[in-house]
Amino acid sequence: MSVRELVVLGTASQVPTRHRNHNGYLLRWDGEGILFDPGEGTQRQMLRAGVAAHDLNRICVTHFHGDHSLGLAGVIQRINLDQVPHPVTAHYPRSGQRFFDRLRYATAYRETVELTEAPVDADGDLAVTPSYTLEARKLSHPVESYGYRLVEPDGRRMLPERLAAYGIKGPDVGRIQREGTLGEVRLEDVSEVRRGQRFAFVMDTRLCDGVHALAEGCDMLVIESTFLDEDLELAVDHGHLTAGQAARAARDAGVRHLVLTHFSQRYSEPDQFELQARAAGFAGELTVAHDLLRVPVPKRG
Repeated sequence: MSVRELVVLGTASQVPTRHRNHNGYLLRWDGEGILFDPGEGTQRQMLRAGVAAHDLNRICVTHFHGDHSLGLAGVIQRINLDQVPHPVTAHYPRSGQRFFDRLRYATAYRETVELTEAPVDADGDLAVTPSYTLEARKLSHPVESYGYRLVEPDGRRMLPERLAAYGIKGPDVGRIQREGTLGEVRLEDVSEVRRGQRFAFVMDTRLCDGVHALAEGCDMLVIESTFLDEDLELAVDHGHLTAGQAARAARDAGVRHLVLTHFSQRYSEPDQFELQARAAGFAGELTVAHDLLRVPVPKRG
């Protein structure tokens, strides 16, 4: 059975706390693992969460501030130490190439794994696989930053009453799925479109077109909410979102499950983030993330 879930490794913003590690998020998507924004301490958090280097197929870095990227050195070296048997692809803003180079070769180690560098310099598709298309959209932050989005291809859902009406059963069901027709009956006559799942990852940013494009129609949106609404001016000045802003963006985009994360150390009561998100009108499933949390991607509607 395919597994689609988010494993939260860390949820702090610039300064870690006793209870929150720097950022780190693993998306399990069927047989692949995509690691987003490995901040300092990610390798240890992976151990605590039961995530192995072998689980990683892609690394996606939104931008090169330390709380989102200082863990790259340890993660890359662990991939090589464990001799991961498959290639790993790294996506990151091309403008930060010098930082990626420094982190990749921060110390001496033996390279045993094919690590493909695939930097991002514009909105668009980064990779197309049978299971998903990976997209990037530019965000608004003091340094260049990109958000990421996975879109599963649409499929088709067979309709038992239509199949019965046409007398299609047994092996013929599989045949019409594979070939598109069975005699005079078309696949469209006995099925309907099953919309593919969508997942988006939005970190440090002000509200911008990229936020809305990434969030649109998502089954799960993981989004920063560094500040509470009363600190809106601070959020705008530093290139961040408040809980209310993140929730309104999710509400307007029709997000099914909203995951708030990346919290400033100035706040000790995470319940306030949920209260403000609800006050902003988001009525879907809502999670205020904490370290080592596992969140299933919602089942298809």
